[in-house]
Amino acid sequence: MSLNEQILNNHSEFLSTLRHRFLDETRVEALGKFVKLGFPTKKDEEYKYTNIKEIIEKDYNFFPKESHNITKEQLDELHFGEENFDWIVFVNGQLHKELSKISIENAEFLSFNYALNDENHKDVFDKYFNTIVAKDLAFTNLNQAYCKYGFFLKVPKNVVIEKPIHIFYLSQNQEENTFYNTRNLLIVEDGAKVEVIESHHNFDETYVFTNSVTEIFTYPNAKADWHKLQNDNDTSYLVDHTFAKQERDSLTTVNTFSFGGKIVRNNLDFIQNGSNINSFMNGITIIGKDQLVDHHTAVHHNQPNCESYQNYKGIFKDKSHGVFNGKVFVDKIAQKTNAYQQNNNVLLSEGATIDTKPQLEIFADDVKCSHGCTVGQLNEDALFYLRARGISKKEAQALLLFAFANDAMQNIDIEPLKEKISKLLTEKLEVNIEF
Repeated sequence: MSLNEQILNNHSEFLSTLRHRFLDETRVEALGKFVKLGFPTKKDEEYKYTNIKEIIEKDYNFFPKESHNITKEQLDELHFGEENFDWIVFVNGQLHKELSKISIENAEFLSFNYALNDENHKDVFDKYFNTIVAKDLAFTNLNQAYCKYGFFLKVPKNVVIEKPIHIFYLSQNQEENTFYNTRNLLIVEDGAKVEVIESHHNFDETYVFTNSVTEIFTYPNAKADWHKLQNDNDTSYLVDHTFAKQERDSLTTVNTFSFGGKIVRNNLDFIQNGSNINSFMNGITIIGKDQLVDHHTAVHHNQPNCESYQNYKGIFKDKSHGVFNGKVFVDKIAQKTNAYQQNNNVLLSEGATIDTKPQLEIFADDVKCSHGCTVGQLNEDALFYLRARGISKKEAQALLLFAFANDAMQNIDIEPLKEKISKLLTEKLEVNIEF
């Protein structure tokens, strides 16, 4: 049975499991849009270099088993100097408070499923839910039709969440391939601040397909940072759509660090809805074997005096494949825009490939916009310089690659996260380096 047929056959049963149904009509409508659109193929321009056939040819369970035997030791291995963090653990879609550490005060935190079923939050969902998500995409419509699990946080005016929040999505004890549609909604009101880390982990040998949608709303003078730490196993597929809408004088960062997963597709859209906005997008990708990681970004400069900064670094080994497609749109009224976009890549093996396409569409005349991309190998002169000082070839290569990727970590304010990324870099480069 095709995945399309599985989706249609399971939807009625899925709706029957919901206790509150104010979204039912929109779910049915979204399913209809998905059916009309169908899964993207390589004939679609946006998926020209990313073949998802492997994902959609498998059979999936749409109703994951809730039982699990996640141990504290397994969770501890996923933490990285997080003693002063809060963390929220979802296992097989369900929030597990006994595995979580939640000390959030003066803010509304709920599991997405609970918020959906809470009449008191109906107005919030009417105002925010699905309002900035692109309505013409197959995966976003599929997510709306099936979303149930995930994270909801509203940070009130002038509240600063001091501790970073790490959201874990874990899948374990599944005997069949499993399909998750996770949904995150973050609202950061005037003058508020919050930092979130998101990671997905499959503990089984069966395949997990996660179709995730995140909406971020950052109000005037607020700051929101969302870090995606992607280091899952080789039986994991992830399609992620993140939409961030900013009001005047706000700062929003989305960092994406991709190290694991068989096929990973990251879609990131920033919508600037006021003046003096700063938007930051950084990415580091290090993959090997036959992994594929695809980054698609878009920044919509709709108001004057705003800045955006995109810096993506890729290192590709074996037969891995990278894709980068970055777009910057500058409206005719968005004068004094400053937009920077750069994608640099290193190929370490003859079988590794990268398709990169930075794009600018500018309709204003008083702007500073630049874009560029590079694809190459390590600098032989720099390698020779290090080798001449007694450093082994492998360590010299690792040092150069670490330096190459390092500037994409510069705006991480969470020191343990920066150390974790550095550690993953050295692990993926298969060398021990002390920094």
